[in-house]
Amino acid sequence: MNDRKVNENGIEYIKVGDYYMPNLKAPEGVKISKLGKYGRLRLRYLKENKKAEYTILFMDNKLQNHLMEIDKIAKKRFDLLMKQLAEKENITEELKKKIN
Repeated sequence: MNDRKVNENGIEYIKVGDYYMPNLKAPEGVKISKLGKYGRLRLRYLKENKKAEYTILFMDNKLQNHLMEIDKIAKKRFDLLMKQLAEKENITEELKKKIN
């Protein structure tokens, strides 16, 4: 029995139970492991709560760029907030050394 089919657009489908599902693979060079904490959190959020948005980004090969951008923006925001908090609370490098 043939469990694989390819349609006219070149998309390969694999039979899973009674249904044919697209055989989706990440494009070459895409590495989720390069993501930081915030990119991985965004990925988990999309998978668990925004399945349609996740699928669209994945199918359009925009998921990796989206996750990398979110990671970059969130890290920049975190660093800014930590700097502002340190200034507000008068936390200096000398104080940090005394504590350690």
